[in-house]
Amino acid sequence: MPRKPPRRTRERILERALQRFNELGEPNVTASALGDDLGISPGNLYYHFPNKEAIVTALFADFEAGIGRLLDETARVEVRLEDAAPFLRLLFEAIWRHRFVYRDTNDLLSRHRALETGLQAIVARKTEAATLLCRILAESGALKADADELDALATNMVVVATGWLPFEYIGNARRFGDPAFQAESVERGVRQVLALLRPWLDETGRRRLDGSSAPTSRGEPA
Repeated sequence: MPRKPPRRTRERILERALQRFNELGEPNVTASALGDDLGISPGNLYYHFPNKEAIVTALFADFEAGIGRLLDETARVEVRLEDAAPFLRLLFEAIWRHRFVYRDTNDLLSRHRALETGLQAIVARKTEAATLLCRILAESGALKADADELDALATNMVVVATGWLPFEYIGNARRFGDPAFQAESVERGVRQVLALLRPWLDETGRRRLDGSSAPTSRGEPA
């Protein structure tokens, strides 16, 4: 069997930084500690990233691109009620993979202008996706709400989706490294968002939503 090429140093730095940021929180991890973990010299680390802020920016760019692809896909296809739960599951899994962004949001936004504008754009796009889903369901007759109620419902769905991970961290900080907890957290987040949508649906819509909400046999979030 041919040997796999060794991972590039830059990729190793980002991989380790993401792991440590998620475990300990970005403010608690220094660039020198990352270099020590990887067994590389400070000069080698700074060759790839001049400071820790550059590492954070690169990781956030990966997160932003992943969320962007997910939201782009929802915009290209015909949105159905049955798509809500699978979409939310993918969204929460993407958030979990870069959970340091949501765990340390206030601190990060105070120091990273790019993250501030990037997160604002992500929240805006989430709101567009939620509004589109609610509007299509209302037009089909499955969801009973006027225009103002639709806007409020879409906003509330985004608020829960955005704030779910910090909420989980407050109550379960010591379990955040447990893979079983990670999977449970994602499913709880999905259920909470769908719980906002369900009361507005007619009986047929509720059955459709309930039938599509069961988790699939996917792997645990990374």
